[in-house]
Amino acid sequence: MADRVILDLAFDTERLAAARAAGDGLHDRLHYIAVMPSLPEVADTELAAHWRADFLVAVPGLHRLELDGGRTLVDIVLGEAEAMLPELDARVGEFIVPSTQAPLRALARLAVPGARLQAPLGDEAWRRALRAAGFSWDAETEPLQARYTSRKPQPPRPAPPVRSAVVIGAGVAGAAACERLCARGWQVTLVERHEEPAQEASGNRAGIFMPLLSRDDNIPTRLTRAAYLYALRRWHALGGMAPDGSAPILGQQCGVLQLARDAEHAALQEEVAGAWRYPEEYVRWLDAAQASALLGSATPHGAWLFPQGGWANPASVCRAMLAACGERLRRVFHAEALALERAGERWLVRSAEGIVLAEGAHVIVACGAGAMQLPQTAPLPLYTMRGQVTHLAAGTFAALPLVVCREAYMTPASGGIASVGATYDRTSDREADRTLWPSSQAENLARAREILGAARVPDDAPLAGRVGLRCMAPDRLPLVGALPDHGAANQPERLRDVVRHPGLHGLLGYASRGLIWAPLAAELLACQLDGLASPLEATLAAALDPGRFLLKARRKTVAIAP
Repeated sequence: MADRVILDLAFDTERLAAARAAGDGLHDRLHYIAVMPSLPEVADTELAAHWRADFLVAVPGLHRLELDGGRTLVDIVLGEAEAMLPELDARVGEFIVPSTQAPLRALARLAVPGARLQAPLGDEAWRRALRAAGFSWDAETEPLQARYTSRKPQPPRPAPPVRSAVVIGAGVAGAAACERLCARGWQVTLVERHEEPAQEASGNRAGIFMPLLSRDDNIPTRLTRAAYLYALRRWHALGGMAPDGSAPILGQQCGVLQLARDAEHAALQEEVAGAWRYPEEYVRWLDAAQASALLGSATPHGAWLFPQGGWANPASVCRAMLAACGERLRRVFHAEALALERAGERWLVRSAEGIVLAEGAHVIVACGAGAMQLPQTAPLPLYTMRGQVTHLAAGTFAALPLVVCREAYMTPASGGIASVGATYDRTSDREADRTLWPSSQAENLARAREILGAARVPDDAPLAGRVGLRCMAPDRLPLVGALPDHGAANQPERLRDVVRHPGLHGLLGYASRGLIWAPLAAELLACQLDGLASPLEATLAAALDPGRFLLKARRKTVAIAP
């Protein structure tokens, strides 16, 4: 059964409540999409509680909430309808239109055959525009009850997928994929070369989570904002976090203080915070005195404070996501996937010895740098950067009340250990580069002294820490979606023309932000597989498509051709 999808340009809590209560037995789930220029006040106490608990913050973009145990999806789309409707990827069966100023052609693009539309009767010009967009009606009532009856060819509805998948890699990328697919009823096999999850790049003691800001609100900023807020919602749904281990996720929303590098950067920080008028729960600009008070030592410039940011232990996040999968997840650990073989309509995942470790209709490659060893994914422009984190005993290091970052990040102590890092070192030998380097530790400590002052950082410390290899793409954005077939002969000019490996998908290239990227990227991929509405605007989803590099390569070739 398909979802019941309602698009409302006049958000109303009573209408949403009625739709939630009206289970008709014909649909799996209610998907309510509300497009509005700003976040309204919500009188309904239950919904208001959801909004507070789900970190719904009045910043632009698409905000996905899950209610009723996942049976109701609510997409709050903040922005003007003319700008946001073209960004939606949904098949809508019901429209609620309050004004005769609505962009009808943008609505018609989303309509399924027979979709219902409720709108003002309006004047004759309005009704002509409705007919031109493909809507018709039997009687001119107030409000008008119309249906989408256009004979314009519709994009083909994808066939229902075979809901079995193999996920390669048990870090944050793979664990999130398992959780999102199992939540939708998929049968998933997880293949991991280690005996436990989160042993590679996801294995650090603490990862920090915070948004990204920019003057022009560019694509990386918008993507990171959406990922950050979605991650907070998912972690809350998994049981939340606590620094003492009393919640499924070990971590703390203690806030993140991002210090300005210099006076010019401080001026930019203040300008950005003021220009975009972000809510204070999202970000606050602090002057030098305010920042110094929080930091506990003098800093010459100001800072952004992200009150909902903080640190989390990635392994505990992985464990929480995998625990939520229940019996739908089969684990194949201590088994390295080194070959993928297409057999009819299924994929076989083999070990180095040729043993079939798992099989499924779909394979999701989420093993970070390990993807560089698989023939199908080796052509992707991925590379690694070594990151060394220094571990310091709490008694020898500044007692920080929150995460602090500038050229380095520093976390409050967890289990008696504070983390400082992480370096960005180019790598050559995947295994040798995992040893601790005294030079990298010296770099981390020097950066900490620059930020906190020499008195709060030890002059010398035992060589202790951890090394991880970040998997990255040239544009520093993840790769999410169906993987391109680099052996195909065509030269695509659009993403839709890229030839893909059937049933082969990627969640790769998370760089330094895998902790917050993982939940949203997994939701995006799960929706693509199930043919459901995207949790991201179309422009942002396209920016993550693994096929984008083929288009960039073609444009470069055309540009240099004689």
